[in-house]
Amino acid sequence: MDETFDDYLDENGNITIPDDRTLVDHVEKHTRNDANTLAYRYIDYSRERDGEVHELTWQQFGVRLRAVAGRLQQVTKPGDRVAVLAPQGLDYVISFFAAIYAGTIAVPLFDPDEPGHTDRLHAVLGDCKPSAILTASSAAAGVRQFFRSLPAAQRPRIIAVDAIPDSVGDSWVRPDIAVDDIAYLQYTSGSTRTPAGVEITHRAVGTNLLQMVDAINLDWNSRGVTWLPLFHDMGLLTVILPAVGGKFITIMSPASFVRRPYRWIKELAAASDGAGTFAAAPNFAFEHAAVRGLPKNGETLDLSNVIGLINGSEPVTTSSMKKFNDAFAPYGLPKTAIKPCYGMAEATLFVSATKAEDEAKVTYVDRNELNAGRMVRVEQGTDNAIAQVSCGYVAKSQWAAIVDPESVDGDAREQPDGHVGEIWLHGKNMGIGYWGREAETEATFRNKVVIPLAEDSHAEGTAPDAHWMRTGDYGVYFDGELYITGRVKDLVIVDGRNHYPQDLEFSAQEASNALRPGFVAAFSVPANQLPSEVFAQGSHSGLKFDADDASEQLVVVAERGPGAGKADPLPIADAVRASISQRHGVTVRDLLLVPAGSIPRTSSGKIARRACKSAYVEGTLRGGYTQQAFPDAPEE
Repeated sequence: MDETFDDYLDENGNITIPDDRTLVDHVEKHTRNDANTLAYRYIDYSRERDGEVHELTWQQFGVRLRAVAGRLQQVTKPGDRVAVLAPQGLDYVISFFAAIYAGTIAVPLFDPDEPGHTDRLHAVLGDCKPSAILTASSAAAGVRQFFRSLPAAQRPRIIAVDAIPDSVGDSWVRPDIAVDDIAYLQYTSGSTRTPAGVEITHRAVGTNLLQMVDAINLDWNSRGVTWLPLFHDMGLLTVILPAVGGKFITIMSPASFVRRPYRWIKELAAASDGAGTFAAAPNFAFEHAAVRGLPKNGETLDLSNVIGLINGSEPVTTSSMKKFNDAFAPYGLPKTAIKPCYGMAEATLFVSATKAEDEAKVTYVDRNELNAGRMVRVEQGTDNAIAQVSCGYVAKSQWAAIVDPESVDGDAREQPDGHVGEIWLHGKNMGIGYWGREAETEATFRNKVVIPLAEDSHAEGTAPDAHWMRTGDYGVYFDGELYITGRVKDLVIVDGRNHYPQDLEFSAQEASNALRPGFVAAFSVPANQLPSEVFAQGSHSGLKFDADDASEQLVVVAERGPGAGKADPLPIADAVRASISQRHGVTVRDLLLVPAGSIPRTSSGKIARRACKSAYVEGTLRGGYTQQAFPDAPEE
């Protein structure tokens, strides 16, 4: 590659994207300069245990993009939305980039055969109204069936990309697009509301990819490995990265990783090309790989070349990092490999990460002080000590200010370091709004930090009238690093005291091994909305029903762990109640044990607490109900 990272820096050292660097420009450059170099590699484990490898060079990739884009240009107009409803694989990558090559707006979604996400798919398609759908021949029948209920005139054009001959590429016309045009819509995962389409421009995605490259110290020869769903922002960005700069990426399906996590580990290992490897995965993957991803006896494995494993999309736990490091250190995994990070779709993806040369940092703080909005360090093992994992340093050319949540409706006031507040973001990597939602765009993306700190402000270097994006996340700066303490809307407030739900859930988890790890939801419910079972004699809640009592009460819903399907719920409930009472000084009014699969989760695997609360209040969680539809909570 004839460019360096420094070529994208302006005179002030900030990342800048030239006007002639849309995603189309990047890919076209590779197809000319790196024609016979490998671009994308997919390992299909659906038929062969060891996998079938499918590869595309940059030249082959360019030929396919022009062919599919040429077909799209025959049936769409510039700016139309084109949704990708394809299985994980090379056809998905071709579909995504071809939509952009056609001058349309790509909408990365998923095959309708994906279980449990039908409601989400209907909601998103109704929101963006695509004029065409790109899929693969293997999924085309299911996609057509999905749209059969619509009147013929309202059905989008369905195109199987692998059925389009290369010769159609002769009709392709390079689209008239600019770096500030929308490249794609990244739909949010819906952990707190109905999914919204974040408008991601060519400038935003280019900036964010360079921020990632800088933060984890990638070079143009680094190669990636991903099993993440390609419709999820973390999976998608990993796959776009080679287009901006970098060696090929190896893709596999989420199911192939879950069934045999060693497949992921093996692809991360050193190869004869000597390239450093990187990947991104949610927290659960590290625990899963540590338990089930070790090589067999006698099998060689060299992980000394791993540059960075981004750990994001859900709260990072110290236990999962320790298990992963302990499991793979004997195989050369650097202690610095795991990179806890913070990100979100509205920032394209990446906000902050641990420095390339640093190990992941854990700080123990006082629980009561944290709940009161202050970060106070204590020794590990002392009473009230709670572990907080650092998400490192905010990326170059991105700003994150901590804003006093009490001031946001008036004069938004920046908080000093050590004080918890809502995280606000600014930078050229930010999405420009939500598709078709002007009021929500205004409220979320167009805020102003009215009163920055006079000294040591994290808004320094931004214009006084700069637009800031409200994340809805609570965070705090401590020793210069960013810590995420929880979601604003998930905060549990009982008897006037704040509690972070993940802290309560961790205490519940620690109290009994009958609970399924990672499948516990804590939330508060007004006393007069609690179900009748809570007030029944012998319920241990200590409450009597009062129609006028709207005080918030703590509820914990937990899935039963393996082997605990028929365990007596009373001792389990007693253990959880005692632990939470002792650690947090709050009473669990109802501990509901449910079968595996009952608790709603988002498309990215996070606990959907508000959806869980709705199902609890409605009564559908009792009686062994299993989630089928995508668990979006209604808008508030």
